[in-house]
Amino acid sequence: MKQPDVYLKRLKSDLKEISTLEKAEASRRYFPHGIQCLGVNAADIKLIIKAFHADYADLTATEMLSITEYILSQAEFNEEFLLAFGLLNKFVKLNTKRQDNYDDELLIRFEFWLEHYANNWSLVDDLCIKTIYQFLLSRPHLIEKTQHWAHSEVSWCRRASNVVWVKFIKRTMGKSTYYLDKALVFKNCDLLMADDDEFVQKSIGWLLKVTSVEHEADVIAYIQNNLSRMTRHTLRYAIEKMDADTRKSLLALERSVQ
Repeated sequence: MKQPDVYLKRLKSDLKEISTLEKAEASRRYFPHGIQCLGVNAADIKLIIKAFHADYADLTATEMLSITEYILSQAEFNEEFLLAFGLLNKFVKLNTKRQDNYDDELLIRFEFWLEHYANNWSLVDDLCIKTIYQFLLSRPHLIEKTQHWAHSEVSWCRRASNVVWVKFIKRTMGKSTYYLDKALVFKNCDLLMADDDEFVQKSIGWLLKVTSVEHEADVIAYIQNNLSRMTRHTLRYAIEKMDADTRKSLLALERSVQ
């Protein structure tokens, strides 16, 4: 393994070469509070990562983690953080042929990244939906270990406590199917319902939305019992997958309790 700065310079150069002002402007539209971006989209980043892995195929999972953490510590632009997370995606899955798989303690590092490097919704969602998802997919015993993220002082980590579960309400894992306990979903929503961060509120709605696919009656009852303390954003996200009549009924009920 070379010095981490060698890899960082290579990846920064790759990002700069493919960046455009048009892509930067397009990205900023999704971030009303502002964002530091180069103008590189997700497909571009995926290609850069693929080429990097091909050129440095001898790097171990441990070495890649070291490189990732170095990039995160030096990153300035949104795409640099996204690229750093993406470098790990092929390594976080358990592989019986590889001798240096990550152990369960990597989940602690993910929490640190959420609290110290994630500074917008896209970084939270990308890390949770791609990297952490792949990590947990082969380690289901860790899925419920993220509950304490809801108590974090950092709002992005609190958002992650919901987002990290959205793909595990019902998930096929090998020959079995994993079901996240719906009671945990409602408990997490209860903990965060009074949160004053809009992106935490939207994540509550997102988690309720995906839960409604498997437990619609329970989610409807939960919404009915909590409408008075639920924001409009949270409600609208939560009911997206319900039929038109149910959505109309819940929105009418919301207006009546305002």
